[in-house]
Amino acid sequence: MVASAVWGGALAVQDRFGGSPQNAYRQAENLCEEAPLRALGSLTGGFEPGMPRHREGPALDWSFCVYGTDWTEGRISYEAQLLVERHKRTDPGPEFGAGPGLDSDMLVAGEPEPVPGLGRRARFDGRVGSPRLQVLDGGTVFTLTVRWFGGDEETEADEAALKAAAVEDLRAVMAALKR
Repeated sequence: MVASAVWGGALAVQDRFGGSPQNAYRQAENLCEEAPLRALGSLTGGFEPGMPRHREGPALDWSFCVYGTDWTEGRISYEAQLLVERHKRTDPGPEFGAGPGLDSDMLVAGEPEPVPGLGRRARFDGRVGSPRLQVLDGGTVFTLTVRWFGGDEETEADEAALKAAAVEDLRAVMAALKR
């Protein structure tokens, strides 16, 4: 009986101090289908069907989709990447925003910009010309990156509008994947 009480107490302590993180989101096998990025699509002229990938593991499940627009001479082309990571064993909070994520070849140009009211913590990472929005909510991390290419001197991407659309789309993704 004493051994059972000690074992139960150890499990309670582990759960409270470093146990498995709470995941309020489910795994998406086809993230492209479940997260169409409508707000960004309305600004970019619409995305082509994406290329989904996902993997489930004992410590981490992840889903990924890359979206793109058609390339046309003299016009801006867009690409978006969405990654959803469900941590099952450790809390991702202490490392949130510390790594390069999907864009390790790109340099961060400035301080992160907090985004209030989205998940437990959210931020744009300070990149210019390729905003990356990261959201931490429980044991799940959402990362949405938008890039643009091409165009001419008269056409420029509206980065502020793209950031607002990214926030709107990530809210929709979070709602769609909520358990």
